[in-house]
Amino acid sequence: MNKSELIESIATKSGVTRAVAASTLDATLETITEALAAGDSIALVGFGTFKVGDRAARTGKNPATGEVLEIPASKAAKFTAGKALKDAVNK
Repeated sequence: MNKSELIESIATKSGVTRAVAASTLDATLETITEALAAGDSIALVGFGTFKVGDRAARTGKNPATGEVLEIPASKAAKFTAGKALKDAVNK
């Protein structure tokens, strides 16, 4: 499912126009992005938790040249599925 299909599904299930569904989805994604950028986590009970995790610095290798590279430490967005989502997927 891509974004336009998701918007169509949201509009159909909630009984709103595609424009309202699109702006709601955009606002939701923007809010999640802003919260994660600020270092917060977002817990949606039954669905899952979005949080920021730290990645340690490490040594990598360029597969084309074999050159050893130092990959700096960074932060990454992580998602952990909740029990209800896991159960729905495994049904």
